[in-house]
Formats: sequence, C-alpha cells, structure tokens
Amino acid sequence: MITRLHPDDRMSQAVIHGDTIWLAGQVGEPGEDVVAQTRTALAEIESLLAEAGSSKSKILSATIWLADIGDFEAMNGVWDAWVDKENPPARATGESRLAAPEYRVEIIVVAAR
Repeated sequence: MITRLHPDDRMSQAVIHGDTIWLAGQVGEPGEDVVAQTRTALAEIESLLAEAGSSKSKILSATIWLADIGDFEAMNGVWDAWVDKENPPARATGESRLAAPEYRVEIIVVAAR
C-alpha cells in the first residue's frame, strides 16, 4: 500500500510505502537568508515526519542542495543544532541552481517509520 500526504497535480509532500517515508524537497520562504530558510525547511521536515508517524531520529538519509556552496557553514550551523546527535543520517550536500533564485537551500530526506 502506498500513502501520499498532501498531493497536488505535480507531487506529494510525502510518500509512504511500508516502513519507508520519502519527503519532497523542503525549502524556506523566498527571500530569507540561508539560516532562516534552513530553519523553515527543517521545521517542515519535522512536521511531515510526525504526520507520517516518524521523527528526525529515524531519518535514513538527507540530501541538501545549496544555491551557493558558500552558505555551507551557515546551513551547517542550523543543521548541527537540529539533527539528532544519537541518530545522525547519511548525508550529502551539493551546490545546484534551485527552482527559483530566491531559494537558498532545499532539503530532501528519506526516513523509516
């Protein structure tokens, strides 16, 4: 059985199959700096995981895209304060052009239930 949370014509915010949860990329508010956008994206991730019956302690992997890799340390400052220190996920971070120039960061996670 596949469960989709908050679907629209293009995508779902989360897809659950068995005990695995895939989240769509989460972003902050356009125009905010990378710190604020990272905080917003992580809050959205936490909310979606809770709705799916999971938590940040069960994140398996995270992929983080930065519009400017120069924001790496600032983003990591927020990430390091948020991530479950007992259960850190596998993680990759890269630089990429995002959907709109106002976005500084996009975070995608896969988690267990």
